[in-house]
Amino acid sequence: MAAPVVIPRAERVAHFEQDVWSIFTPLALECQAVNLGQGFMNFSPPDFVVEAAREAVTRNECNQYSHPKGRPRLRNALSKSYSPLFNRTLDPETEIVVTAGANEGIFSIFAGYLDQGSEVILMEPFFDQYISNITMNGGVPVYCPIRPKGDISKDMSASEWKIDIKELESKITPRSKIIVLNTPHNPIGKVFSREELEEIGALATKHNLLIISDEVYDRLYFNPRNHQRIATLDGLWERTITVGSGGKTFGTTGWRIGWLIGPKALVEPALAAHTRIVFCVNSPLQEAIAVGFEQADERGFFGSQISAYEHKREKLLSVFRELGLPCTIPEGSYFILVNTDKIQVPENYEFPDLLHRRPKDFRTCYWLTKEIGVCAIPPTEFYSKPNQALAENFARFAFCKTDETLDAAVERLRKLKHYIKN
Repeated sequence: MAAPVVIPRAERVAHFEQDVWSIFTPLALECQAVNLGQGFMNFSPPDFVVEAAREAVTRNECNQYSHPKGRPRLRNALSKSYSPLFNRTLDPETEIVVTAGANEGIFSIFAGYLDQGSEVILMEPFFDQYISNITMNGGVPVYCPIRPKGDISKDMSASEWKIDIKELESKITPRSKIIVLNTPHNPIGKVFSREELEEIGALATKHNLLIISDEVYDRLYFNPRNHQRIATLDGLWERTITVGSGGKTFGTTGWRIGWLIGPKALVEPALAAHTRIVFCVNSPLQEAIAVGFEQADERGFFGSQISAYEHKREKLLSVFRELGLPCTIPEGSYFILVNTDKIQVPENYEFPDLLHRRPKDFRTCYWLTKEIGVCAIPPTEFYSKPNQALAENFARFAFCKTDETLDAAVERLRKLKHYIKN
């Protein structure tokens, strides 16, 4: 046999560790566990959006290239839907760019703005893809944790997780170029208050930073909370690019339709990068998402979706309350952080060697998946190594699932009562 060809990989990918998804998604399948790990829906998108996709693929113009900025119908629909939410008339020609999912949109912003060594301020926990998006574009992530200020031994609101604004400012250097905000937040479920946004905005203005406001869960916030957009605050439209997601908005995570909203001068560099990364986004599904926005209000879709998610949230919270496991009550998104400190994993339980090199929550979530039959995600994956201890006694559970799936998870989770220490 010929010797295998070994060609050195680029440094930009050589340092990547095995990610949490490639560990736990196959494990959940192997164990036939109820998968509350990854945040994908196991129910269909709304019928009117699916039907629009089915109709779009029958039209030839929807099966050819779209403009790199996105199809006019979708940009116009986004403008109509979002202009009232931004308190301004959004120009669909110059202030909206359709991207291949929110993640490619964020990658394009970094590609358009970062030079070698440019620093990006991230609040921990963070969406794990931020890191590779930054480093592959020559940037350096700089971390500041959002810390729980309430009593984590009891249920607490996600609003009780706070960013120390002085600590945040201490992370800014002359190399800082961008600060990333995520609201509603994954995995905490925090919806940042106007006061918090004003403080973050003041720092960005003082130090001339671009704000990336990752608002992919902007249609999933729970009563009595309202989602406040940092771009609507005085003087902050001019330095903010807001990121949105059709996948989160309409339950179509596999369609990979996202968008950027911001002033022409800010979105142009991201558009330039986006054009050279993917050139354009798939055409028929842009049309379907456009129809989604065109019909959502008249169908009362966004309100009914929030009500459905509130019901799902309460269904899952109920079993953790029954077990006496404290939770962070999410104000938005579709994740619950559960304090797992009371769970006693058997001392001599055998774990794969890989997990002994990871924080405690990896082993807790592995055991939950294998022995309890419910898969959750260890949230230390969303922290820098120096700050992983802040999350090693938590697990993240997704409730973007059918009621039948959540009922099955609740029944299995009740087995935990034999492993709860008082």
